[in-house]
Amino acid sequence: MNNYSIGVLGGMGTYATIKLFQQYAEIFPAEKEWERPRIIIDNNCVMPSRVRAALYGERRQELLYSMTNSMSLLLKCGVSRIILACNTSHLFLEDIYKVLPEAEDKVVNIIDACVDEIVKKNVPAVYLLASEGTILSGVYQSKLDKVGIKYSIPDEKEFFKLRLCIEAVKQNKYDENIKNLFIDFVDRGSACILGCTELPILYDMYKEEIFSDYVYNPLEIALKIMRDEYKKIMVTMACDVN
Repeated sequence: MNNYSIGVLGGMGTYATIKLFQQYAEIFPAEKEWERPRIIIDNNCVMPSRVRAALYGERRQELLYSMTNSMSLLLKCGVSRIILACNTSHLFLEDIYKVLPEAEDKVVNIIDACVDEIVKKNVPAVYLLASEGTILSGVYQSKLDKVGIKYSIPDEKEFFKLRLCIEAVKQNKYDENIKNLFIDFVDRGSACILGCTELPILYDMYKEEIFSDYVYNPLEIALKIMRDEYKKIMVTMACDVN
């Protein structure tokens, strides 16, 4: 039996976490359930808003405490890796590591993973869709700048349209207006980053009508990194047995 396990800090929002769990089942295919790694999900949906904490400092300390507590619980469960099911939440990692340094080597940073994947694919430019907190923080832009990838983002006057798309997923309520808004955003470039964990749900709903060549889902990319780690462990174990 292997001890590789995945811990998820979820609930940001709940439907995005459900989508992550579905992707986990698809990315780790198995004939028998025990062929997948264990996954432990803390759907901590009672946390304060990550966007409001990032933009206005609203309930920031409460958010840091809640995230740190969840990650500490996952570590106590013995997880091998931790994944945060929210792009904006990554803005608070450095502060969390000061209190919980043992978490740093466990976290698979979905923003770093996404940028690395874009570099591997030699994509020269991307359109970034994300929450306004993530966009205004510049967390993606700074990493894209470092590797020489050009980017464009929605105008601040359009942030309310992005909020409508994100809130539609959080509330599980969709209409033709949401569909048209989302497709218009994604098709603005030949490559697009879905930098909010709600957005891949919209992409799955409307992808047949989207023309963008490359659409990047950071959570999916991070899960594939963990899948590859898991495969290596399983191969090593098989070799040891033989």
